[in-house]
Amino acid sequence: MLPLVSEEVRDKVYREAIQDVNAWRKTMIHHMKEENPEINAAIIEIATKASIDAKGVALGAYLTYKMLELAEKEGGVGIEGLLE
Repeated sequence: MLPLVSEEVRDKVYREAIQDVNAWRKTMIHHMKEENPEINAAIIEIATKASIDAKGVALGAYLTYKMLELAEKEGGVGIEGLLE
């Protein structure tokens, strides 16, 4: 199950990305190639096939991935953990 993303994690990723969005996106491309190449390939494929801004689609996907990654590393729980 995916972890819940806290406001702190969301804000941290946002602050990192907003400093230089293009550089952050490029860093994430390289990070994803090493961490999870299958997800990276899917992000790039759907972004290039989208009828909207491909870089924007990829950026949104990378932001989401990074938030989930940090939430998991910080021991975030999923909704099931909250309901127990």
